[in-house]
Amino acid sequence: MAQVYVAGPLFNEGERWYDEQIDAVVRAAGFTTFLPHRDGVEGKQKSAGNLRAIFDEDRDNVDAAQIVVANLNGNAVDDGTAWELGYAYAKGKYLIGVRTDWRKGFPDQQVNLMIEECLHVMVRSLDELQQQLETYKAK
Repeated sequence: MAQVYVAGPLFNEGERWYDEQIDAVVRAAGFTTFLPHRDGVEGKQKSAGNLRAIFDEDRDNVDAAQIVVANLNGNAVDDGTAWELGYAYAKGKYLIGVRTDWRKGFPDQQVNLMIEECLHVMVRSLDELQQQLETYKAK
């Protein structure tokens, strides 16, 4: 089954909790996942000395993934998540954005246009995410 990189902000318990909810939906759909704060160096070692290791590991796991599912909630997309999406887009990965936040900058724009336009699909709930993953598997 396809590998999925779950991207999103992880700097407080609420952000990590929602990333974990996304991960649970992806895993329940039969995919394997990499969730940086659970599976990566950043979840195991809290020191400034491992910044390069975190970067390398996250980049390598985006490379290994066929799909990136990104938590896009908040006033602005998390900087690291934006980088991961841009990198994944350049690598030709399938990109799904999850945005349950109802705030909008413009009536027809959910997030920064560069982020929004690189996505294959944006979903508004975890149920919609599950549906999109099932559609992907059916291809």
